[in-house]
Amino acid sequence: MTTEDPDDRALWSQAAGGSAHAFGVLFDRHAKAVYNHCFRLTASWAEAEDHLQATFLLAWRKKSQVARLERESALPWLLTVATNVVRNEQRSLTRRVRNLRRVGEERPMPDHADMVAERLDDQQRMKELLAAVEKLPRNEREALALCVWAEVSYEDAAAVLGIAAVSVRARVSKAKAKLQQHRELVPTGEDL
Repeated sequence: MTTEDPDDRALWSQAAGGSAHAFGVLFDRHAKAVYNHCFRLTASWAEAEDHLQATFLLAWRKKSQVARLERESALPWLLTVATNVVRNEQRSLTRRVRNLRRVGEERPMPDHADMVAERLDDQQRMKELLAAVEKLPRNEREALALCVWAEVSYEDAAAVLGIAAVSVRARVSKAKAKLQQHRELVPTGEDL
């Protein structure tokens, strides 16, 4: 800076009054220091370049709010602005990453095609089972439908059918024995 160059206070006052030239001189004077400061905060030259530009853009926007510099040099204020720009960007990045993780944590929706295929398989197995059940005597079909599929107790089924509970148990047992190949649809346990 020569004796003819105005100091930062004078340049800032001119910039606050709207002088783009004065602001350009301040940029030329302090850009390298702000750039290096941003690099030390981010460890990235590319990010430092972006933050340098954001710092001076913000300084230009705030020039009328900060009409007078407190110190002789604008550099401390510019470095403070740069630090805040970097912090804001880092907070914003942290929020974006957190939001992306939340999206990633959502449970995946089951594939509709798999559900359709399962339903079709179930329908086919049920058709096969019903075809086999139709071959059973009517009394065994009724006992099977009440006790196995509707999960009615032997005693309640006996009351509905008008027979003894032991007879219902025997009919269910015979039906299950005849339907051994369809075990996945006809429980074989004696917990009824």
